[in-house]
Amino acid sequence: MNRDLTAYRKSYDKKALEESELPESPVQLFSSWFKEVEEAGGVEEANAMTLTTFGLDGFPKARIVLLKQFDNDGFVFYTNYQSEKGKAIANDNKVCISFFWPNLERQVIIKGEVDKISEEGSNDYFQSRPRGSQLGAWASDQSHVVESREILEEKLASLEKKYQDKEIPKPDFWGGFCVKPIEFEFWQGRPNRLHDRIRYVAKKNTWKRERLSP
Repeated sequence: MNRDLTAYRKSYDKKALEESELPESPVQLFSSWFKEVEEAGGVEEANAMTLTTFGLDGFPKARIVLLKQFDNDGFVFYTNYQSEKGKAIANDNKVCISFFWPNLERQVIIKGEVDKISEEGSNDYFQSRPRGSQLGAWASDQSHVVESREILEEKLASLEKKYQDKEIPKPDFWGGFCVKPIEFEFWQGRPNRLHDRIRYVAKKNTWKRERLSP
């Protein structure tokens, strides 16, 4: 099958990214953009981000995960440490995360290194999750082959019975990762494909800022 997509066309003209409006901190700019995206509406999960890792097979792999916290220290998400992405990070902790917000014609691309967050922090977040999500973390050997959907449903039912009227403990194999940025790129769509691209690069205790050609 050959499908021609060359007729897809869109003009980007909603916003601009001017140097005079840029803060010294890329985290501050990210926070402002995130708020604007939320307030503009049209994006159901503004915290959905693409996480790219180098797999154990040598190939890069990207998937969507949910950002759960960010500050000057980094960007936090949660997963099964024994999953494919968990093992990839354990082998090579250099990753890329990216956000695409079509409602404001924006992208943010962040390179960084990943560390596990504290066990206390992981446990606090786990206990804040709905019980169904807590049980799901126990039921799924994430990324491992499973023979059928029925096996997952049976395991979940068994766990529901086991923890009925009981607090569900956090699995040892589950917790948070924090991406500590070394580089940000902010992309704002502009007319005639002359998009604004501003890059922040970590330099000792400050950030170097520069404009990239589109």
